[in-house]
Amino acid sequence: MNSRPTPFDELDRKIITALMANARTSFAEIGVDVGLSATAVKRRVDRLRESGVITGFTATVKPSALGWRTEAYVEVYCEGAAPPRRLAEVVRNHPEITAAMTVTGGADALLHVRARDVEHFEEVLERIRAEPFIRKTISVMVLSHLIPDSPEAGTSGPAPQDAADPHRSGRERSDPA
Repeated sequence: MNSRPTPFDELDRKIITALMANARTSFAEIGVDVGLSATAVKRRVDRLRESGVITGFTATVKPSALGWRTEAYVEVYCEGAAPPRRLAEVVRNHPEITAAMTVTGGADALLHVRARDVEHFEEVLERIRAEPFIRKTISVMVLSHLIPDSPEAGTSGPAPQDAADPHRSGRERSDPA
């Protein structure tokens, strides 16, 4: 990754906007829209990737197709000052946590959790609460997405382990006891 700031102009913005709308759009199609050749678009995309402006390309998948039918946001309150790197270690151990961030306000962190069903969500919540530095959690279940095309309404991450297996009990633990 370059340490120098990369020039970023209006054509770059248009290219990024086109790719965000549909990452499968060809360089030729984008070129027609922005007034550049396909080769020039490719060079710009390569430069934007190299400089870290474009970090990757993903597919957005309907969560229920992966077996995720329950979704919640969980506020996490820690004992003392839990360092963000410790929180990051914990969330990496839970494949059901699709996003996590430290936040301002009363909570220390906010987790986006997807699960097969409410029982599975409860099991995930119990595992999170078992961490020695977690004081309490407050959960908010998602009922519907008001902006159905938003990234939060879909997922680009893998399905939780055994999510598609309807015979697996939501109370089974996938982590070692």
